[in-house]
Amino acid sequence: GHERFECVAAIILSVMLFLTASIIGYSAIKNLFTTNNEIHFGIFAIIIAIISIVTKEAMYWYTKINADRINSNALLADAWHHRSDAFSSIGSLIGVIGFYYGYYILDCIAGIIICICICKVAFDIFNDAINKMIDHACSEEFENELITLIKKQEGILGIDDFKTRMFGNKIYVDIEIKVAGDDSLQHAHLIAHKTHDAIENIYPIVKHCNIHVNPGK
Repeated sequence: GHERFECVAAIILSVMLFLTASIIGYSAIKNLFTTNNEIHFGIFAIIIAIISIVTKEAMYWYTKINADRINSNALLADAWHHRSDAFSSIGSLIGVIGFYYGYYILDCIAGIIICICICKVAFDIFNDAINKMIDHACSEEFENELITLIKKQEGILGIDDFKTRMFGNKIYVDIEIKVAGDDSLQHAHLIAHKTHDAIENIYPIVKHCNIHVNPGK
């Protein structure tokens, strides 16, 4: 059951993302009514903001690529933490530019938009993690791909039963295949074994595939 720790971590990180977004949104709304027109920024503030944006965005893409590679929701949430920092820096940059040109409200508008974007991402990550916690079936598209692969295997006459379930970020598959009734036990086992290997080799996300053999006519 250790795969579920991945979901727990993703849920915790999504809540942290939501809190981060809330702080950004609260500050933006607060500044909307308390903007200090006497604040002045130098070119140094713009340089720091740009460096922060580039660095955090690079960290986002590095983490996201690895999250996609290992199918990790927790790592994806961590990647969005980096991007939320980049968004905050973008808001700061917009605010600095706005102050230069007298558009003091730009900082507040940027903060509110960033808050909404991060909240949307936090909700999507949270929802996906919850779905993976409750052992729901895989998507219809993925199931159809598996069924097509199974039917292509030599010696299989049909599929009597087929079930999939998500367990954390892994997939478990239970199948009942139909083979010739007069086939030998050894050959029937070989068909099931080859089908098992084909599924797990082509789809690494499938952690375990259980195949039961039924005699056909």
